[in-house]
Amino acid sequence: MKLEQTADGSYTLYVPELDEHYHSVKGALTESQHIFIDMGLKHSPVPSPRILEIGLGTGLNCFLTLLTAAETQRNIHYTGIERFPLNLEVIQKLDYPSLINKEHEEDYYAIHKVSWGEERALSPWFTLHKIEGDFTNYAFEKGYDIIYFDAFAPEKQPEMWEQSLFNGLYNALNEGGILTTYCAKGVVRRMLQTAGFMVERLPGPPGGKREILRATKPISE
Repeated sequence: MKLEQTADGSYTLYVPELDEHYHSVKGALTESQHIFIDMGLKHSPVPSPRILEIGLGTGLNCFLTLLTAAETQRNIHYTGIERFPLNLEVIQKLDYPSLINKEHEEDYYAIHKVSWGEERALSPWFTLHKIEGDFTNYAFEKGYDIIYFDAFAPEKQPEMWEQSLFNGLYNALNEGGILTTYCAKGVVRRMLQTAGFMVERLPGPPGGKREILRATKPISE
């Protein structure tokens, strides 16, 4: 695994076996902030949202959510599932707090130090539950309001992008709940629509992908 600096100065990890990066080389921080915080969390009207992240990875999306929870004073319960946890040495090299918010450096490392399977409050506004497991055969509870779908790209891990999985995520969401993902491929959009979502193509992050997807579970009349 290789550390690489991205266009906005933040770092990502490159996985040679998959020929894939954890975050966009056009801006790791910019991508996460735009897709998952601005288009996801901030778009949701739920005062105390329950969030599910598919692919906890570096913890960048989780860290940005923790900071946003404090800024907006919204109580957030955050569940992240990860099949291949990163070790602390790799996490330290990414050094996201130095670029994002040095005052909350301990919070960033706390995300990674919480035991798998444990649920812990990391701040008055943020509770984390980490699952070490395989998303493709995990039975999620219902009641989520937001899903961050941040798996590796479909051409790298096609097993993570199957119709049955999107059907399961649709069922896990509350009505009005949303799912955001960086992948705007037509096949993914159609799978989300088949699952029952209303799907929007939105502008991608500045300097990054042209489009992203946001899917919303309709509210019954």
